[in-house]
Amino acid sequence: MNSFAPPADALAAATHADPYPYYAALARQEAPFHDERLGLWVAAHPDTVRAVLAQADCRVRPPHEPVPPALAGPAGSVFGALARMNDGARHELPKAVLLEALAALPAEAVAAHVRRTADALLVQDVALTTFAFELPVRTVASLLGCTDPAVAGHVRSFVAGLAARADAAAIAAAHDAVPHLLALADDIESDAPLLCAVQEAARRHGWTDAAALRANVLGLLSQTYEATAGLIGNGIVARLRGDARPAAALVDHVLRTDPPVQNTRRFTAADVDIAGVRIAAGQTILLVLAAAGAPFGHGRHACPGQALARAIALHALAALQEHGPLPDVAWRYRASPNGRLPEFIEGEGK
Repeated sequence: MNSFAPPADALAAATHADPYPYYAALARQEAPFHDERLGLWVAAHPDTVRAVLAQADCRVRPPHEPVPPALAGPAGSVFGALARMNDGARHELPKAVLLEALAALPAEAVAAHVRRTADALLVQDVALTTFAFELPVRTVASLLGCTDPAVAGHVRSFVAGLAARADAAAIAAAHDAVPHLLALADDIESDAPLLCAVQEAARRHGWTDAAALRANVLGLLSQTYEATAGLIGNGIVARLRGDARPAAALVDHVLRTDPPVQNTRRFTAADVDIAGVRIAAGQTILLVLAAAGAPFGHGRHACPGQALARAIALHALAALQEHGPLPDVAWRYRASPNGRLPEFIEGEGK
């Protein structure tokens, strides 16, 4: 691919070498437009993206298909219970619990668990890609009381099976991963800081659906896996390009200029008017978050874990910097329609 040519479309942009001039042009278009090639409406202007995210008839799943038919089975059962995959009451109560629990999580506990996980990975001299992808999920698992390193592999399989382009083998692996993750969840320590915070918040809000609670605890792991890994990875890319600012400032810079979550979708449950354009029911709108400056979303579906993701990334990058100079490596971006997820090519310089 010629990295100097603009991306072919808004989905291809997430893995382009430099999609940001293209995004800037998209963001100047206030009205959403229909991309015939993608078969999607596209919105990238900051005000327009926020309007869609605030519109009650723009749902996180098509109303007639709360769970993709291909996911029917264990993975689909977890998927269907996740707060981020629901609207209305099935979203509001879990979201309130997660927001309260994550807000109650002590900053010093997060720092200690990140550093412990980073030390365990760095002492093994793992590859940069492994460090970026395993550290977040193993840190959150540790905060939940699970220290089994196998959790990262099971979460990786689960997340891969949820992807829109997942093949039958990936979906089967996701189904297989669920009982392993549930078994790990059953063995976690009851005094773990994040687990205690979730359980206390659930009691306070009267959330008694044990299966949905457990699914959303697993959702904390799966939602951490790619997004926080991408934030760490893009921080590493910035370091490799010579950015020497402190870790906290670096993370904030990456969130503004090279965010890990590039876009998301909304599905119209009724006809809606967005920035003067009528979009019929049953349509899909691609929201280009990277162009709109909204990597964690906005409104009722804004990511409840944004502070945790930022904390994990900054402590991870600080630990990596203290470990010594980064190797001279090249990178490419993992195939993804939504995320900007660097993979580092060991033994091949920039």
